[in-house]
Amino acid sequence: LRKEEPQGDIARGDVLELGDADFDYLAAEHETMLVKFYAPWCGHCKKLAPDFETAASRLKGTVPLAKVDCTASPDTCGRFGVTGYPTLKIFRNGEDSSSYDGPRSADGIVHYMKKQAGPNSVTLRSEADVEAFVNHFDASVVGFFSGPDSAQLAEFLKAAGVMRDHFRFAHTINMTLGLKHGVDTESVLLFRPPRLSGKFEESVLRFTETITTHTLRRFIRDNIFGMCPHLTNENRDKLKGQDLLTAYYDLDYLRNPKGSNYWRNRVMKVGYQFASQGLSFAVANRRDFVDELEEEFGLGASDGGDLPFVTIRTQQGFKYTMREEFTRDGKSLERFLEDYFAGRLKRYIKSEPIPEKNKGPVKVLVAESFEEIVNDPEKDVLIEFYAPWCGHCKSLEPKYKELAEQLYSDPNIVIAKMDATANDVPQGFDVQGFPTIYFARADKKDQPKRYEGAREVKDFIKYLKREASHIPVVSGVREDL
Repeated sequence: LRKEEPQGDIARGDVLELGDADFDYLAAEHETMLVKFYAPWCGHCKKLAPDFETAASRLKGTVPLAKVDCTASPDTCGRFGVTGYPTLKIFRNGEDSSSYDGPRSADGIVHYMKKQAGPNSVTLRSEADVEAFVNHFDASVVGFFSGPDSAQLAEFLKAAGVMRDHFRFAHTINMTLGLKHGVDTESVLLFRPPRLSGKFEESVLRFTETITTHTLRRFIRDNIFGMCPHLTNENRDKLKGQDLLTAYYDLDYLRNPKGSNYWRNRVMKVGYQFASQGLSFAVANRRDFVDELEEEFGLGASDGGDLPFVTIRTQQGFKYTMREEFTRDGKSLERFLEDYFAGRLKRYIKSEPIPEKNKGPVKVLVAESFEEIVNDPEKDVLIEFYAPWCGHCKSLEPKYKELAEQLYSDPNIVIAKMDATANDVPQGFDVQGFPTIYFARADKKDQPKRYEGAREVKDFIKYLKREASHIPVVSGVREDL
């Protein structure tokens, strides 16, 4: 077993160096190992090396990191399909388990590989093991099997290997450990986090299908969060792909589990009545989402006091806020939901005030006036979405103003702009960077087109001649198409 020689001031002795002669038997000695396949001449490999070496030192005793020089060991690299450098792979007991798709900084590698350490599924040998495993902040998936040769155990372990990055798995081959949970045949149970247990739903769910990765993944995905999960920065992306009501308050399950569940129980009690209508529910610690609440809903850090602040965000991006104070009997939340499902709620739109004067050549849009100006069926509208701090936007400004001045006498074309950092961008306009420019033709308001051309005045005019519904009037002279 070779290790890298120290170079300079950095000790590089914690990255194992493997090759064709020893890779198989040395890799097999480790339950989990991260291997870097590289070439000495590769610039990206050289850039990664210091972080990889630092991570190896910090992970020593937890997960070993190794490297293979593919110019010296082409057989090993060829066997594992290495075609570019650096390629990072995770090995388990000598077998190629998966590609490494985590961060490539030292901190990122350490964090990612700590989660990879240990088996795909933890072996449980006693009731105490079972209780300790399921008594966790996150949900737990536990399989109960008749013996080590069980075909369903093999499928369970295969599924755990695929999904271990997202869920916690454990298993036992002692069926008696499941008796207290009603297990009398081979079964998989999903244990929701104990802190979220309540009378409105089951805390333990039983998987009843034949185990495959597909069926087990679907079961976990459909049931893991339950009726009213704890929304966090870690699970937000999974939860926010649906119509979601969230109650934000001073939630802290570590220091105040009883108080945290006080408001959650009231959300669940009311939400239970509307459970079949397609709206999901969640609770969240207001402090974890301060910036989002201010940015998306205009809520200051001190607003709302001790009572929950309730929002609804739909898959389409529509937003609603409960303006009435959250009452302890839940009646205000019930009224809010009745109004929501009846279509009586006014959407919350983040908007600057509508300008009192807006007679300049470039019309100033805000979210509140967007519909009236942009969707005017008599007007072709060119819209620039900008940010006040954006350098490219500042460079465009004099050209955009000149364009507007040249078209000012045309009653059928509007040149407009909107600060997309201070106003909600409407549906149908995808703004990921600045400036982003769209054209909304008079007779095709439901099909706005992103402008992808050059940004000189003559380029805009050429575009409008081609795309506008009317012949443009440029500088007072009607231009022929």
